[in-house]
Amino acid sequence: MPQKKKGKKSRDDTNDKKMVDKKDDLPKSKRMKVSDDEESKEDSLDGTADVETKTDISEVADKDVNNQSENSKDHEAKVQNNSNCNDVDEKNESNGEALNDEKVAEETKSEKTDAVDSSVIAGALLICGGTNWDLTGRKDLPKSVKPISTNPRNLWGPHRWRERIRIKEVISSCSACHSVIITDKGQTMTFGRNDKGQLGLGDTTTRFEPVFVDALKNEKIISAAVGKGHTLFLNDKGVVFATGDNKMGQLGIGTQSSSVLTPTKISYTGRPVVKMSCGQEFSMIVDAVGGLYSFGSPEYGQLGHNSEGKYFTTGNKISYHCETAPRRIVVYIEKTREGHIIPLDDVSIVDVACGNNHTLAIDTKKRCFSWGFAGYGRLGHSDTKNEMMPRNLKSFDYINRGVKRIWAGSTFSLALDENGNLYFWGQTKSSGEATMYPKSVQDLNGWHIRSVAAANKSIVVAADDSVISWGPSPTYGELGYGENKAKSSTTPQELKLLEGIYIHKISCGYGHTLMIADESKNNDLIEKLPKWP
Repeated sequence: MPQKKKGKKSRDDTNDKKMVDKKDDLPKSKRMKVSDDEESKEDSLDGTADVETKTDISEVADKDVNNQSENSKDHEAKVQNNSNCNDVDEKNESNGEALNDEKVAEETKSEKTDAVDSSVIAGALLICGGTNWDLTGRKDLPKSVKPISTNPRNLWGPHRWRERIRIKEVISSCSACHSVIITDKGQTMTFGRNDKGQLGLGDTTTRFEPVFVDALKNEKIISAAVGKGHTLFLNDKGVVFATGDNKMGQLGIGTQSSSVLTPTKISYTGRPVVKMSCGQEFSMIVDAVGGLYSFGSPEYGQLGHNSEGKYFTTGNKISYHCETAPRRIVVYIEKTREGHIIPLDDVSIVDVACGNNHTLAIDTKKRCFSWGFAGYGRLGHSDTKNEMMPRNLKSFDYINRGVKRIWAGSTFSLALDENGNLYFWGQTKSSGEATMYPKSVQDLNGWHIRSVAAANKSIVVAADDSVISWGPSPTYGELGYGENKAKSSTTPQELKLLEGIYIHKISCGYGHTLMIADESKNNDLIEKLPKWP
């Protein structure tokens, strides 16, 4: 149970301690529960059902697209001289005014650091969850996948990777059965399912432990993003490489094809990229001045261009106009109670997170936007109507309640506000009521949250000196509770097997969890963990 250790003066202020002490005095049933209490009506000012919009937003979009195309040459010309420029004045950007070269050069360094969390220190790779990558989430193996003689087992508790390679980044996603790790030397390794070439190794053979991506050996990769069957890699110059499934154009290389087996530069000549995220069959990138670009499948409006891209082919079959190259999202909106659309013209994006078919983004004003598939309340707008464009989530439009971080699971969303409070909306269970707008995860109030990861159904959090997880059945061991222990939990629980081990960062894939452990603290405890593979 996630109780903070008393007597420690770690990172808590006095108010935090009071909150925790008060929480600890409650019965277990009260403490271990995501709040179902009715939030104040202010939390959902836009919570009424959407009605037909009275604003022709397509006219706004067309106008912005024309403005963008007029300025694109100016933007691209500056890319060569400004490798990683930071946010600039938004008005200057929209009017195409010249940037101050000295300011850009100075801010480039800080933007470069933002692409990877500088606070993350290299450490040991830990893993738990399902490792039968080809079968996870499937009833049967596809005919194209060859069965192996011994089936890898589920790792019900944390295991240490057998190799002595120090890891700085771990990347997976809620729809992915493959992962990317980046070493402290900037080398890239991949492992897991590879039926679409998503590992970037030149073939479609599954890898059951990390291997180096030779095609990227001359690149310093600082980050990555993964979808169901594709992967994006970001180097230190802001250039993106893509590999894997491309049937919906999710690689952004300008064409649609079945698969690409080695990392290929995407078809993009804009400013350096600093953030990325992938959904099942679509991708998002953020440039150094806050521009957000999308490509891949437009289904459910997840690309944010005011369209689902549907059209009928022969025999009344539905197909989609996919975006095969990055296309900038130019319209951001908020809605009134009556459903009227108000375009926002001062948006500069700093982070993005994709679920299976929905997207979250936050801007420099700490506003949170959500769009795409709205099922189970995952967009947080108190209804299940899909959003075709980024819509401001009004629940966070209050003083000191702006959003700092965001995460997206398959059917749910998470956000960390300015005060360090974690919010949840959507649904993790296949039954029961959904949370239609952001609600505080009250069990974690008072904890200093360091890292959060969203799997297909599960959530794993590193806070203070603990790791906490919860998620409904069925699971594959991603919660890390251990052999002969509970396999699932609808309420947050501490991972006792990691007691005394400090975890820097966490990432979750479909049915598995990756962690980076600090080897400078209690390394003997890390060494006692079982080895993988």
